[in-house]
Amino acid sequence: MNRLEVREAITQAHHEEWARVVAALTRRFGDLDIAEEAAAEAFATAVERWPADGVPPNPGAWLTTTANRKAIDRIRRENKRGDKQKEAQTLYDDEPPEPLGAIDDERLRLIFTCCHPALATETRVALTLRMVGGLTVPEIARAFLVQETTMGQRITRAKAKIKAARIPYRVPSTEDLPARVSGVLAVLFLVFNEGYLATGPDTDPVRHDLTAEAIRLTRLVRALMPEDGEVAGLLALMLLTEARRTARVSPSGELVSLDEQDRGAWDAALIAEGHRLVRERLAAGEAPGRYQILAAINAVHTSAREARDTDWSQVVALYDQLVRLDPSPIIVLNRAVAVAELDGPEVALAVVDRLEDRLAGYHAYHATRADLLRRLGRSQKSRAAYDQAIELAGNTAETAYLTRRRDQLA
Repeated sequence: MNRLEVREAITQAHHEEWARVVAALTRRFGDLDIAEEAAAEAFATAVERWPADGVPPNPGAWLTTTANRKAIDRIRRENKRGDKQKEAQTLYDDEPPEPLGAIDDERLRLIFTCCHPALATETRVALTLRMVGGLTVPEIARAFLVQETTMGQRITRAKAKIKAARIPYRVPSTEDLPARVSGVLAVLFLVFNEGYLATGPDTDPVRHDLTAEAIRLTRLVRALMPEDGEVAGLLALMLLTEARRTARVSPSGELVSLDEQDRGAWDAALIAEGHRLVRERLAAGEAPGRYQILAAINAVHTSAREARDTDWSQVVALYDQLVRLDPSPIIVLNRAVAVAELDGPEVALAVVDRLEDRLAGYHAYHATRADLLRRLGRSQKSRAAYDQAIELAGNTAETAYLTRRRDQLA
């Protein structure tokens, strides 16, 4: 195996095994800092040793074993510097296991720990992206539109709070699940979005490892709460979005917009499963939540044989319903895209322009505005808007798409 193949194997192992290694160490040592640092050291050791020794038959087991040794070494060093006898004793004593939650899954335990209500919502998301998704601090900072130092401090404080407050590392009991699950769903949704259109300029534009992990964990949450409409809605939304993944980026690495995608390349099985979940929720007769409405919007899109067959009046009606639940500027922006198809770009542009103060730093705002101006024949203003979108976009495929659209202007 040459060095390039080894490097690719390490990258794949990081995508597939990071969360498992961190979760296993958190379970054993009860400390996110130790788990994260030891996991990082294990991967660094792999970078040093695998080119010479070869990729082990079971990379995950090798990394977990190496990380465990790194953690033990760290605790022994700290034990020499201070009174750490009780902590060090956990290396040798077999303590009775804690009661398991409804599902015994290490990564699900890790998510519920990172999503504990004692932490602020944005901190839960950031911590989960770091500890479960394995994203770097710069990648997470870009997702939150904040400075790297700010994000690093936020994650550090979150881990310290978990340790100081003795937040348990477990899946909540059945009685506590309803109150805790909404925060977990919000985190899983952002993890999925980061995978579906990655923000890092040096990462793959679509990270299947993150989308697959978000879907897997959402399936587990659905097994915990099969009657919860929002859990089913989020799973349906992810499946209907994931179904279009392979058609999302061209062979040359450029983003392909929904209206230009090869619908024959969509995953029919995922679409069928997503549609079934949407129909089940409609048949339940309950008022839908945010994820159920988003899933229904995606069901309309994936039901159309061609882009021109899309029922835009239904899409706008669903967005009207969603805006009543979540009047965030991003939802209003997405609704404006549908309004442009139904009522024309002039009407939509008036809506978009009112969002400038709230979305000036958001690349999709400028990209949407650029497209509407292009359709109205205002090439100079459209070009300026494309320039702003390109400057703010972090995804390589999206940047390539926006650049081509800008360069096509007269």
